[in-house]
Amino acid sequence: MPPEVLHCRSLVTPLVQFSPALLPEAQHNLPIIYKYCRGRKRMNIAVKKVIPVLLMILSSFSIIRFLLITITNSSSSSSKPTLPTVVHHTCLSPPCIEGPKNSPGSSTNQLKTSANASTLTEKEFLLLSNLIINKAPCNLLIFGFAYQYLNLSQINAGGTTIFLEDEINDLSTIKANSNSTRTYKVDYQIPGNKAYKLLKQARQDPACAPSSGPLQGSTCKLALTNLPQEVYQHKWDVIVVDGPSGDTPEAPGRMPTIYTASIMARSGNATDVVIHDVNRVVEKWFSWEFLCEENLVSSKGNLWVFRIRDQFNSTKFCTANTVVIV
Repeated sequence: MPPEVLHCRSLVTPLVQFSPALLPEAQHNLPIIYKYCRGRKRMNIAVKKVIPVLLMILSSFSIIRFLLITITNSSSSSSKPTLPTVVHHTCLSPPCIEGPKNSPGSSTNQLKTSANASTLTEKEFLLLSNLIINKAPCNLLIFGFAYQYLNLSQINAGGTTIFLEDEINDLSTIKANSNSTRTYKVDYQIPGNKAYKLLKQARQDPACAPSSGPLQGSTCKLALTNLPQEVYQHKWDVIVVDGPSGDTPEAPGRMPTIYTASIMARSGNATDVVIHDVNRVVEKWFSWEFLCEENLVSSKGNLWVFRIRDQFNSTKFCTANTVVIV
C-alpha cells in the first residue's frame, strides 16, 4: 500500500465551523499533525512580515552610504588649495628664508627663482642639506641660485657661502643671513650644443689637464677665468653645480662650471662636488669625464655627489674615460 500522506488542509474547501477556544489542557492533548500544521502557518506569516522590514532597512543603509560618499567628495574637492600668486621658495627643513613677494612695481625677473636652478625634490634637498650639516662651518660655493639654497647658507652659519648666478638681475634683494654669504652676477657664453666638440678638444688639449696650473691663467676653453677673485682664493669644501640653465641647446650649458668645479676640487684636501640634473646628457657626460665614476659617493634622484681628494698633480682626471667619443 502507498504511504499515507499527511495534508494540512483538504483539497475540498471545508465548511467553516466555529468552536469555542480550547483550554490549555485540551490544546496539549491535540494531535501532533494539527499542532505541526498550525505552527507552520504561523511561521509563514511571520516570515512574510519580516522580509519587507529587512528590505526597507537595507535600502535605508544604501541611501545613507550614498549620501555620505557624496558629501565627502564635495567637501574634499572644495577644500583643494589654489595656487598662490605670491612667489615663495620651497622650504623643506627649518630654518627657512622667505623669498621676495610680488609688488605692483616690481619686475618678474627680479622676483622669480632663477631658471638656472630647477627645484630640488625633498629627497634631493635632504641629501644636500645633510652633507652641509656634516661639514658646517665650511666653504660652500654654488653655481646657480634657488631660494632652497638660501637655507643652506643658514645651515652653514659661521662658514662662507658664495652664489654665482647669471640670470637674476638684482641679487641685492636677497637678504643673506650674515656677511659671510655673498652673491655675484656672472656671465656664461658657451651654449650647450657645443658640448660634444668641447669634450673632444679637452681630451686632446694639455691645458685642460688637472695639473695645467691655476684656473685664472688657463687657456683651456672650458675654464672659467673671469669669476670674482674671491672664488679663486678659497679652498672649497663643497661645490654645487646647478647653473647655468642648459635647458635648451642654445642656452648656456654647464660644461664650464662642471670642469671648473673639478679643477677647484682637486686643489683642496677633500672636496664634495654636487651635480644636479644628471638626467640630462651634458651633466652626465661631463660629470663622468671630469669628476669620475670612481669618485661617486652618493646619489638621490637627479643629484650626484662626488668626493674629490687631492689630485692636483694628476695628469688625468679618471683612471679610464667613461664617455666614448667617436
